[in-house]
Amino acid sequence: MTDAAAVERARKLLAENPVLDGHNDLPWALREKVGYDLERCDIAQDQSARLHTDLARLRAGGVGGQFWSVYVSTEHQGDDAVSATLEQVDCVHTLIARYPDELQLARTADEVEAARANGRIASLLGAEGGHSINCSLATLRALHRLGVRYLTLTHNDNVPWADSATDEPAADGLTAFGVEVVREMNRMGMLVDLSHVAPSTMRDALRATRAPVIFSHSSARAVCDHPRNVPDDVLAALPANGGVAMATFVPKFVLPEAVEWARGAEAALRDRGFDPLSSAPEAKAVLQAHEEAHPRPTATVATVADHLDHMREVAGIDHIGIGGDFDGVAFTPEGLEDVAGYPNLVAELLDRGWSETDLAKLTWRNAVRVLRDAEAVARDLQRTESPSIATIEQLDGPAR
Repeated sequence: MTDAAAVERARKLLAENPVLDGHNDLPWALREKVGYDLERCDIAQDQSARLHTDLARLRAGGVGGQFWSVYVSTEHQGDDAVSATLEQVDCVHTLIARYPDELQLARTADEVEAARANGRIASLLGAEGGHSINCSLATLRALHRLGVRYLTLTHNDNVPWADSATDEPAADGLTAFGVEVVREMNRMGMLVDLSHVAPSTMRDALRATRAPVIFSHSSARAVCDHPRNVPDDVLAALPANGGVAMATFVPKFVLPEAVEWARGAEAALRDRGFDPLSSAPEAKAVLQAHEEAHPRPTATVATVADHLDHMREVAGIDHIGIGGDFDGVAFTPEGLEDVAGYPNLVAELLDRGWSETDLAKLTWRNAVRVLRDAEAVARDLQRTESPSIATIEQLDGPAR
């Protein structure tokens, strides 16, 4: 465990270069727990009993910017997925309006910097899963107009035009329509997020894109062999692309011993009729019983730092960041229990010899730079390209 002096030094560093985190599932947690009734879950109050996130802990953690995930489960499909995503978008806008002294909407790199200058937490939106656009480029553009600044191409299941990391291969990466989605995102200035996608999809997207990509919450597969992590050849391709891989804290993605434990826990949930992502009290009781019978391996701050050390070595310091996935997971590492924990990670990296300049890139500068670079690409493309009106039927043929 890092000492108090290192943590205090980390806090000072974060005051100058705060965390711009790539992924937080607070909107989904608010949907699931209170049906978006913010009177019943006021994040201006201490919510540590039921959430990883509230305003005081964001401040304590040195968070200066947050991509709020507007994720919806793949149980929602078609127009239902679009509507549910819009409800998530509405939740984020409602949060920003409710707490104007703490949160500020940011749609560009300049607006991120302006929010920081105003003493607010820059609040960006990221859509998690291509099912949210229902194979419609017009829907994609509408989400962009509402402030969504990245789309994760898949979630845990394939979409008709892209393969997920945790589903059976169907498209062998991106289909022709999937390439069109990537190129239209480039034209708009929406970041292509490659967390959750299969390695074949990662590689196809890197070939197709004309702008930097991100991984909003993925760690290193060489350190923990889980399909949600990024292979070394893809990490090594990021310097040429300009993209950023944001290490996540999810124990079952970062700790090898936790991978097998998680498989057993998920099987126990499925055996009792629960989705592994369920946050229902009954599902939590199943998890608790499983943990009592099979003690859970515990990830720590050092576990996450091991991933960041490797990612820096392979991708380079200019191409890594942080995406905690708070409020989207049941378990978190020791020292990173909630959004107040970022100083512990920075302190661990200081103890490992990371320079203040390197840490500033990790926490803030790389994420702002990738936004700015994607905006510059979009400005150039919009001079010569019109919005795409292609359909999946035109490019991929009838649904298989």
